[in-house]
Amino acid sequence: MARFEVPDGWQVQAYRFALDLTPAQVSAMESHCGGARFAFNHMLSHVKSVMDQRSAERSYGLDGDELTPPVGWSLASLRKVWNGRKDAVAPWWAENSKEAYNSGLDALARGLDAWSKSRSGHRGGAAVGFPRFKTRARAGKSVRFTTGAIRVEADRHHVTLPRLGRIRTHESTRKLARRVEIDTARILSATVRFAGGRWLCSFQVLAQRAIGARPAHIAGSAYPVVGVDVGVKDLLVVAAPDGTEVARVPAPRPLRVAQDRLRALQRRAARQHGPYDPVTDTRRQPSKRWQRTQARIGRVHAHVAAVRRDALAKATTALAQQHQVITVETLFAAGMRSKGGARKRGLNRALGDAALAEIRRMLGYKTVWYGSELVAAPRFYPSSKTCSACGGRKPNLTLAERTYVCEHCGLAIDRDLGAAINLARLGDTRTGETGTGTGSGPAAHQQGGKGRGANQKTRPAHAGTAGGCEASTRHNTTSGVGQTGTASPQGEAT
Repeated sequence: MARFEVPDGWQVQAYRFALDLTPAQVSAMESHCGGARFAFNHMLSHVKSVMDQRSAERSYGLDGDELTPPVGWSLASLRKVWNGRKDAVAPWWAENSKEAYNSGLDALARGLDAWSKSRSGHRGGAAVGFPRFKTRARAGKSVRFTTGAIRVEADRHHVTLPRLGRIRTHESTRKLARRVEIDTARILSATVRFAGGRWLCSFQVLAQRAIGARPAHIAGSAYPVVGVDVGVKDLLVVAAPDGTEVARVPAPRPLRVAQDRLRALQRRAARQHGPYDPVTDTRRQPSKRWQRTQARIGRVHAHVAAVRRDALAKATTALAQQHQVITVETLFAAGMRSKGGARKRGLNRALGDAALAEIRRMLGYKTVWYGSELVAAPRFYPSSKTCSACGGRKPNLTLAERTYVCEHCGLAIDRDLGAAINLARLGDTRTGETGTGTGSGPAAHQQGGKGRGANQKTRPAHAGTAGGCEASTRHNTTSGVGQTGTASPQGEAT
């Protein structure tokens, strides 16, 4: 079957709404999620048993056609086996939509495929383990609908899902309903999941957009080319190639704000009757109070995520709407938090609270929506360690040094501002049709000719320790003393 291709002028995007379920609808939703979990676990058990049987038969000297026939790991193969076994193992399967079981089988097929590719070296990143069984206590509740009655109702306050019927939403669905009515959007699927104490429904939509057309307000922007430096203190520092600081957005730090509340709730939960007894090493029946406290902890985390997502969405939308070219760093956010242990716990928490990787991801699709262009700097591009005036390098730059003092020309500038200026010049030289650049001085105009530019002074291939251990710098490290060594795949932390 050929893969679905998005037509020209259309894009796939999502609309999410919080659901207001009745008790009967909550029970039905729980049943669908339980059905998906059951199908996943049953077919995983079947796959494991066949693999173990074949392994045992090989130890007996059998081979080829003498072995037990294998089970295909594709979604179609798993679904075929499930359909032949469901009447015997799950006689109640007709109570739920077939999409519930398809969701569990699809998750298993993806997990097996990821494990197989990771094991054979065809998948990059961290090693992927073999799929594990899902428990009711730990597995997330989620189900995806791809066929059947999936729509938003005309009253703007209800959605319809297969077997679940008409469901009321907390907020209005007019943004999606209007586009569906005028045939500029088509719903592809709907995913319902439980998160932060709420049931959420996300519609995957094929929407028509005027992609590639640059709006007039972007074409007439005072700063068409900007560089964006991200960090944990200031979420975004935006600068132009001529050295002008365009904007500085402070980081909201929602997790830090909620830390006291979370600490109190988690200590309360530890004193209550939890699901595990460390003395007898047995599982206990959770108390009602423990369950209520856990629900409150989940709501606090959901609020933290909502505040973080709102700040990132507003900041990235403003960038995509107001500038023609936006240059950002390529950060390996997961690797930045993988080293340091207990001595780096505070920085790791701050890096996770800032969600630095989300900024580039959001800009990736918003620049397409609003007609601007996104330029990603190489991972080892030394934006923070390069002087924005002379282009010199300062390899031993620690996180404690928030002011960059150049050892060659004596320039003293805010570390994040200097990095944003270097990124802006990198984007200016890489996107100009005639090689336009800014020169190496901060006062140079963006149309002032080719100039040297920061990227001409230090190329990514010679970045050295531009990334590496910056993310692991001890907090008590004295100014001017850094760690040296070979470059690591972490990128810079600012």
